[in-house]
Amino acid sequence: MAEAAPNPELLALRDRIDAIDRELLALLNRRAAVAQQVGELKKHEGSVVFRPEREAQVIEGLKAANAGPLAATGIAPIWREIMSACRALETPTRVAYLGPAGTFSEEAALGYFGSSIERVPCANFDEVVRATSAGTADFGVVPVENNTEGVVARALDLFLTMPLFIIGETSLVVRHNLLRRENAMAGIRAVVAHAQALAQCHGWLSLHLPDAERQPVASNAEGARLAGLDASLAAIAGSRAASEFGLHVLAPSIQDEALNRTRFAILTHPERHPAPKASGHDRTSLVVSVPNRPGAVHDMLVPLKRHGVSMSRFESRPARSGQWEYYFYIDVEGHPDEPAMAAALRELREVCAFFKLLGAYPVDTH
Repeated sequence: MAEAAPNPELLALRDRIDAIDRELLALLNRRAAVAQQVGELKKHEGSVVFRPEREAQVIEGLKAANAGPLAATGIAPIWREIMSACRALETPTRVAYLGPAGTFSEEAALGYFGSSIERVPCANFDEVVRATSAGTADFGVVPVENNTEGVVARALDLFLTMPLFIIGETSLVVRHNLLRRENAMAGIRAVVAHAQALAQCHGWLSLHLPDAERQPVASNAEGARLAGLDASLAAIAGSRAASEFGLHVLAPSIQDEALNRTRFAILTHPERHPAPKASGHDRTSLVVSVPNRPGAVHDMLVPLKRHGVSMSRFESRPARSGQWEYYFYIDVEGHPDEPAMAAALRELREVCAFFKLLGAYPVDTH
């Protein structure tokens, strides 16, 4: 059967797209050239290359100015990649995260910084903090909480003593897949994954693999690597890990909650990077403790109410002192540069036995 002749209208539209792509490439190179000039000025002044509040303001401004068919949700990832490529012309950005390749932490790092980074995969969260503290990496990415399983306890414990502070955050839709070397469900002896992933898929595993052992490992990607070596194992991980280790996706999206999201914090060292300035859409994170006496927790919250500061997260962790004392991890909306927030934090510090500002940083409003 003879192949139909190409539609002339379609060919004309493709030619227009090709022409626009060439215009876009020329404009991107013009932008990159200006970014190189900015980089030279920054080197002369000794200022940092990455400014999260500046990038957040640029993206928010573009979203506000968008009047075309392009969805607002698509603008941020496009411009993060553009900014990442231009930033790489100034200096490489080294980012530490829970490895190996194919983890959700790696995906979060790429989503926040763009793909033009130097990747520093680490064996565990402690190594991420250690690499960022020592300067092996410029930034670290660690998960903080999941909307179904709650906080990542080890990350919060590290926040208490680490010399780093938070300069940004990103959240990731987490879709867990059951992966295996063999393209069949029969014969699975054990499921290997990070403890959080096993918990997030508890219902599915109980229904479909009730006899399989559940073995927690350092990361989902590590579980995928092990499953690639042992046909009796299945892993829980994302599609990146399946591609990385040559595994079949036996069952997609096996998480118990459809809207499964994990929030990640972006960390850096204060001696190598300044705290972000107020961007207009900011969050402040802190950890505090109060004296063990009646009404102490109430007194801790009064300054926030008095100055109209909204609290978006309140978590407690044992202080491990043997005295039933706790540390409280708090997120509030706003920035310490703002008068109301500054006053609230000043009064809060006065009633706390321990007070540590973990960071103030821009947040995505979409």
